[in-house]
Amino acid sequence: MRILFMINFLCVFMSFASFAQRPAETIPDFTFYKLDNTPFTNKNVPDGKQIFFVFFDVTCDHCHHTIKALSTHINEFEGISIYLITMDKKENLDRFFNEYGKNLVTKKNVLILQDLRNLFIKQFGPSKYPSVFLYSSSKKLILYSDEDQYLEKFLKLVNGTDI
Repeated sequence: MRILFMINFLCVFMSFASFAQRPAETIPDFTFYKLDNTPFTNKNVPDGKQIFFVFFDVTCDHCHHTIKALSTHINEFEGISIYLITMDKKENLDRFFNEYGKNLVTKKNVLILQDLRNLFIKQFGPSKYPSVFLYSSSKKLILYSDEDQYLEKFLKLVNGTDI
């Protein structure tokens, strides 16, 4: 009986694993919202620049580390469009950014967006929080990670050095 249970468990586990999402290879069509509730779509993403998406949650400890690291190294991302996307409510964002990303909110190349229709996961295919996507100026995926200690790899790519 125990062996039968284990076999069933493994079959269910493997079937879930086969449906695991893959990160979007190109920037998909999307509509997110600026903090003033105006829509921001994939058509608003400027051409000719690398694009950096960070999908985060204000209650996620790993997201705290990622946003804090990005805030510390923000000057190294000057020529890149950065979009910080969350499904969290606006009232939770002020405290979060005051604590972990003060440097980010004043940068012209950084935009905080809300996923009010909960579509980011389906469209971009992140595995967990935080998920970080770097797309080329032609909007093709260069690098994806869902590890909070992986920012160094992105910095090397952005700065044109080898991984």
